[in-house]
Amino acid sequence: MQVLLCLVAFAAGVALIVQVAVNSTLRRSLGTPVGAAFISFLVGTAALLLFLLVSRTHWPARAQLSTVPPWAWAGGILGAYYVVATIIVGPRLGAAALLALVVLGQLVTSLLVDHFGWLGFPQQPLTAVRLIGAGLLFCGVLLVVHRA
Repeated sequence: MQVLLCLVAFAAGVALIVQVAVNSTLRRSLGTPVGAAFISFLVGTAALLLFLLVSRTHWPARAQLSTVPPWAWAGGILGAYYVVATIIVGPRLGAAALLALVVLGQLVTSLLVDHFGWLGFPQQPLTAVRLIGAGLLFCGVLLVVHRA
């Protein structure tokens, strides 16, 4: 099971970079990063709706929706920010630099989220080993982003 989860995560990483390229091409065609992101989300929404219909997934009841914490509705806004940011930054910095910086941002944030147990994640202390790992990743990001 772990191997399958790792492959799914790896494929998500591949998809992120392909998504940046696809959305950047859409931006060049449309002339606007926000318009490109809107079309991307519109197509994604249609694909998700089709999946819901084909899989016969039940829509949550109104009572279930009312139990969702207010901050949990921000996922779409965060996703929109991510897509627009990558459409703008990716073609300028390149795929490797973009990904390195995104991963660094994810790692720093996840270390804080884990340490404090924020956002529903279990609390995991920030240890010296984890800090060393983050430092090594930061060094790797500097090497990837550096332009000779």
